[in-house]
Order: sequence, then structure tokens, then C-alpha cells
Amino acid sequence: MALLSIENLSFAYPGAPERALDDINLEIEKGEYVVLCGPSGCGKTTLLCQVKPGLVPAGAREGSVYYGNTLLSELPELTAASEIGFVQQNPDNQIVTDFVWHELAFGLENMGLPVPVIRRRVAEMAAFFGMESWFRNKTAELSGGQKQLMNLASALAMNPKLLIFDEPTSMLDPLAARSLLQAVQRINRELGVAVLLTEHRLDEVFPVADRVVTMDKGRILTSGAPARIAKELADSPDKSRIYFGLPASVRIFSELGQTDDLPLTVRDGRKRLEEMVQKCEGGPGTRNGDASSFAMGAVSEEESEKSPGDTQKGRTVLEGKELWFRYTESSKDVLRGASIRLYEGEFFCLLGGNGAGKTTLLRILAGLSKPYRGRTRLSRDKILCMLPQNAKALFVADTVFKELLDSSEGDAQAAMDMMSLMELEKLAERHPYDLSGGETQRLALGKLLLKNADVLILDEPTKGLDAYAKAQLAKILKDLCGKGVSVLVVTHDVEFAANYADHCALVFDGQLMSEGSARDFFAGNRFYTTDANRIAGEFFPMDIRCEEVIDSCRKLQQ
Repeated sequence: MALLSIENLSFAYPGAPERALDDINLEIEKGEYVVLCGPSGCGKTTLLCQVKPGLVPAGAREGSVYYGNTLLSELPELTAASEIGFVQQNPDNQIVTDFVWHELAFGLENMGLPVPVIRRRVAEMAAFFGMESWFRNKTAELSGGQKQLMNLASALAMNPKLLIFDEPTSMLDPLAARSLLQAVQRINRELGVAVLLTEHRLDEVFPVADRVVTMDKGRILTSGAPARIAKELADSPDKSRIYFGLPASVRIFSELGQTDDLPLTVRDGRKRLEEMVQKCEGGPGTRNGDASSFAMGAVSEEESEKSPGDTQKGRTVLEGKELWFRYTESSKDVLRGASIRLYEGEFFCLLGGNGAGKTTLLRILAGLSKPYRGRTRLSRDKILCMLPQNAKALFVADTVFKELLDSSEGDAQAAMDMMSLMELEKLAERHPYDLSGGETQRLALGKLLLKNADVLILDEPTKGLDAYAKAQLAKILKDLCGKGVSVLVVTHDVEFAANYADHCALVFDGQLMSEGSARDFFAGNRFYTTDANRIAGEFFPMDIRCEEVIDSCRKLQQ
């Protein structure tokens, strides 16, 4: 008997012309690790919420959901709360207490467990996740990664049989995201807890899943082992949007025509590339019969002098000099002499760990916070707009169309055009708070773009977007840069920054520690770099994008 069974499930939001879920059938076995993937807005979050009582949205629903052999609607509240855990995209959405230790105990207290049992479970969870050093900290003082670990520990403390994750790494830096996903894998492998997870960063979860389920337009398309799904997506003549989010190793060797036994991990991709280099030794394209020498020199002089994102520096439009900032007089400095310049027409990405000061820097540059030392300057003839980390803070209306109409100052045609550009036409009458994470980001960006600003400051704009949607967003932003608009982005998305930024910088210890073109910034790094560079760095050290590695491999094979 399956742990969770979804039978002929359909769902439509109030007033929506189409179903968000259409005849879904899915089973999750005990101890199974299932990854649910699909383009932004395909219904993943809606499906997950149908499985957690208390999170089921309002709307018209057909079909059944069974937990074991019991209808979910008839499951006792205590059983549903304890045995089905849920970790959301935004860690702040489910934190209810002031201190870490109390957050871990909160659910157990509500279950009415004896104090000794609560203390034992809390201590066990803190030890399992290595939380001892911040066990008594205030929840407001935690980094994003610590908050998500705490939410995971709080859910696990209740001894669930099923853990549901809705893009849990969308707000985490690469290192924190990797740490969280490794913890999820441990829980599944060591404790036998079933996992149902949605994620756009498939590089980490795709290889370790027992099964991958793909969705689009509210329907399940395929379900099977990761290797089989990867091959099906790679062999398809019409590449779906899901394909562009597959691990770098899959995309690289798929484009090279090696779709049999595709490597799913960085390690396997590196090994396959090494075999390819060795096989080419002595071939017609090698130098002195040594394919390795050819590979190391594969970047031409022209390519090494100019990376894809390099631009000629224009005039400075936004500047921060020697910025120092702390939230209270007694707290530590968040910024410690940070300086930054944004040039006209530049696409500048800031990266760094959670809590490094990236969002604080954006708020100061936007005039929302004031440093106690240092100064900022915006060119007088420039208009600045900012996308906050919580995109919903921009929403003021009760439908998507009215939100865009508000930003277009009543210009209905401009609102319609923006709705089309952001792929929101079918959601025109949907309430903004009923949108998926990716749809929320697209609506907020649409509102911002309608203001025709000269300087755009964007805090995590790719949060919740699939790889294809990110590429569309990048095209919009690059087109704006070509017209003289300056874009400053804070992001944890290394692939996005590597593929599209002109300039990148790492924020660490309250300062901008490392700056350069995207190629110079990422090439040679061990952690803040792309999987493409991890795979090919030994042979093509300056290649940071999958397309560059593919091109270098083709040259090697000639």
C-alpha cells in the first residue's frame, strides 16, 4: 500500500478560466524520494498544498487524496500535523516563535507531549543538524540557511512519515542550499522518511532521487528513474522547458549526441570528459598529438580578452562609497566600508552568502536605509526602482491585471502588453496572492518595468523561475541595458549570473571582496562557480557556461 495516493485530482482557483491541476494521478511509496519538476506556474505548488491539510487553497476540487488507506479530508488533525511535514519556499513564512529552541519545541507542545519527551526530541534534532552553537539564538538573527534548517528540524521533530518541500533552496546561497539538500538526503536514506520535493536547481536533487515526476500545464507528463527521464528529455526533438533546467552534465553530453547512459553528476561528467579528451589524443585537431594540451589552449585569444558579458564602461549612474551600517547601536556592523559603482547600461550581479549584507546594501543604494558612515549618489537625471526580496510587498490590487494597470497609471494597453511579455495573460483575473512563486516574481517585475526606470535594483529576481523563464527575464534585462538602463541584481543563482551578467562581485564580511567580468569572476573558483566549470575546468579553465564547454568539446573532436 502506498503512503500517499492521488487519484484523478483536478483543481481550479476561484474565477480561473482553466484548471491549475488536471486529472492528476500519483503515488508515493514509504521511504521514497520523489522530485517534482516543471516550468514556473505548471501547478507544482498547488499540487503540494493539496497534500497538506491546512494549506489547501480555496477553489473547485475533484478527485481524492489518500494517506495510507484514509482519505486526507478524514485524517485526524493530529496525525496530519505530525506525520505530514511541509517546508515552504520562504523560511520566514512558517517561523512562529522568537527563539530557536522554542521553535523546535512548538509543534511538540501543541501535540501535548510530556516535557521529558519534548526535551529529548529537541536535543536530538539540534544534535542531528549541528545546531548547538545557535540553539539559543533569536530566530530573527539567523541566516536564511539556518532558518530553513530550523524549519526542517521542527518538522522532523514530530516524527513525520512524509516530508514535503516547496523549492526550499530558492532563497539560499549555493553553499547553504547544498547543505540543506544534503540534510534532506540524510533524512531520507538514514531515517526512511519519504520526500516529495519541488526544485528548480536540479543539479543537486536529480541524481539522488528515486523517481522524477515532470509536470506541465497542470498535468503529469512523465514519471520514472532520473536516468530514464533525462534520456527522454534529451532525445526529444522539441526540447521542453524542463530540459533547460537539467544538470549541466546532462545538457552538455546531450548536445554532444551522447544520450546513452547520460552522466547525472559533476563527478561523472568530469570523468566522461576526461575519457573524451584521452580518446582524442593523436587526433587531427590536437597539438603535438596531445589532446590535453589542445584542450587547455582551447580558449582563443579573442575569447580570453573579452567574455560574453563584457561591456564598455559608461558614466557612473549609482555609487556607494565607504558604506558602514548596523541595525542597532549595539549590534555588529553589517556593512564595513563597502563601495560599489554601477555604470550606465551595465548588468551587475552581487553574490554572497546569506547574511553577508547584500540586501542591506541594496536598501541603502535605494535610499530605504541610511548608513552611519559613507554616502550614496544617484545621477540627478535617473529614476530608480527596486524589487524587494518579498515581491508581494509591491501588490496593492485584487487581480493581476489591476496590479499592472496600477503601475501603468491606467494605460490598459500597456498593462496588457506587459501581461503578455511576462506570460500572465491566463492569470489576469487571479488574485496576486494565489500565484506560484515564479508567477509572483514575474508580476512584480512587470510592475517595475512599467515605471520606465533608468536604474533597476532587483533582490533575488529569479526566485521561483525555471531555467527557461530566467533566460526570458535575462533577455528583457539585457535589452533594457542596451537602451541605457542600468541593472543591479542580488542573486544566489550562480548559473544566471555566469550566463548573463556583465560584471560580478562577491559580498563577504560587509565588503565587496572580489570583482570582475563574469568569466574572470567564476573561472577557477571551487564553490562560487558553475557546474559547467566544475566539469570542464581541468581542460577548459575559462569555460563557465554549458554552451562554451559544448563548443570546446566540438572543437576538440574536429
